Amino acid sequence: MVIRKKHVAVLGSTGSIGTQALEVIKAYPENFAVEALTANGNADLLIQQAIEFKPNCVVIADESKYEIVKNALSKHDSSAPLGAGIKVFTGNKAVEQVVQMNSIDIVLAAIVGYAGLASTISAIKAKKSIALANKETLVVAGELITALAKENGVNIYPVDSEHSAIFQCMAGEWENPIEKIYLTASGGPFRGKDKKFLASVKKEHALKHPNWDMGAKITIDSATLMNKGLEVIEAKWLFNLKAEQIEVIVHPQSIIHSIVQFKDGSMKAQMGLPDMKLPIQYALSYPNRLSSSFERFDFANCPNFSFEKPDTETFRCLSLGFEAMRKGGNAACILNAANEVAVNAFLNDKISFLKIAETIENTLAKAPFIAKPSYDDYVHSDKESRMIASGFCK
Repeated sequence: MVIRKKHVAVLGSTGSIGTQALEVIKAYPENFAVEALTANGNADLLIQQAIEFKPNCVVIADESKYEIVKNALSKHDSSAPLGAGIKVFTGNKAVEQVVQMNSIDIVLAAIVGYAGLASTISAIKAKKSIALANKETLVVAGELITALAKENGVNIYPVDSEHSAIFQCMAGEWENPIEKIYLTASGGPFRGKDKKFLASVKKEHALKHPNWDMGAKITIDSATLMNKGLEVIEAKWLFNLKAEQIEVIVHPQSIIHSIVQFKDGSMKAQMGLPDMKLPIQYALSYPNRLSSSFERFDFANCPNFSFEKPDTETFRCLSLGFEAMRKGGNAACILNAANEVAVNAFLNDKISFLKIAETIENTLAKAPFIAKPSYDDYVHSDKESRMIASGFCK
């Protein structure tokens, strides 16, 4: 079967997901081509990627780095121009504009946090397929995003390993109602620890995830279990679920990535070694599966799987995620903004680990609630919530 080559825009190409996505694209030159790359401020890596993959254009969001990127990609060596023909743009608005290029087939949305929302909206309005690695887009504005996708006939393919697992389990089952889904969690580096222990942990400890290789912000979210709080909200919008249809279970081995339970009681699980390149590849190549050289799971090396309920008293962030989902409106937008501020403060040694959940809870209590927010309401709510959360992080 001949598969048409897809031209990909990688938003957030210098981050953990972006760099792994480029590894996938590099492994399948007959299936994928890089059309656009965007980065926030890592000019050196963006330049390297541009020279290797030769996209149509690149965007460096940090305007102070524009001349560095532009000059580097216009240099000539003794034989050929390194960046000949690669257009260079700068600023956040440029990120929103490049995703509208006619030559782009699919946009990998891998910008971390709220910052990825505007460009994803722009891509959906331009009717581009979305490979969504930025869970915050649906957390902050799930109702708006899903409505826009439906209106523009756009498919959203999940890249998060848990949501990709659910998506894979649903293949051939779209007419069968979901009774329940189980999102699995590794438990992070502090599984089984109590608040007394957590009171003294440092970022160096929290950044050591037992199974996954991720960026700093996502790794801290895993340590607090906020990643699962965000993921339950994402799952609600991706699969049109109610809160009572979503359950989180701790599975320390991280081999079962999620489970779907149907109305007859049958359950499907998607399994594999913890490697983000697999869900990235599936999202980019869907509906086809491409042969890969990824390491294969050996049951003999892991004869026992274990499961346990998450400790939501110690790891309050997971409960806060469920509470925000149930409340609706802009509650999840407030939650996300407060979490981003609190995690950043923790990574900069300004607050303790336990203060992350406390900051989020206090911000949710103080920030104004809007039951039916517009896009402008989300933007204002994000800014206001960040200011409130920053006050709690002093």
